[in-house]
Amino acid sequence: MTTTTMTPAALAELYTVEDIKRIVEQACDAARKAADVYEQDNFPNGGWGACGFAWVNIYGIKGNTRIGRRMKLAGISKDYTGALQIWNPSKYPTQNVDTLEAGARAAAKVLEHYGFRAYAGSRLD
Repeated sequence: MTTTTMTPAALAELYTVEDIKRIVEQACDAARKAADVYEQDNFPNGGWGACGFAWVNIYGIKGNTRIGRRMKLAGISKDYTGALQIWNPSKYPTQNVDTLEAGARAAAKVLEHYGFRAYAGSRLD
């Protein structure tokens, strides 16, 4: 597709709800793989790092636009800042913030590939 951020109107012309579901699934698959690689490379014996959370925020899309409504129908929620958000895209079974953030960064890259302005976020618990 693309590696540049597109306008909400251009995204709405390109993607249906089903397309967005497939993109999110691809992003979450990439997140799971990246989290697993990070965990295996950095904690091969099951060690622990700092506990925390990670997510991907998608900016520049209002929830009441065509693409925003489609994204909500595809299961993407709105966070407290107004950004659309995928919470813990890797769903990796750990509390290690670094592992979860590696997954979130991979998911953001997939979303960016499809023209969305996406950024990984994390915080310590």
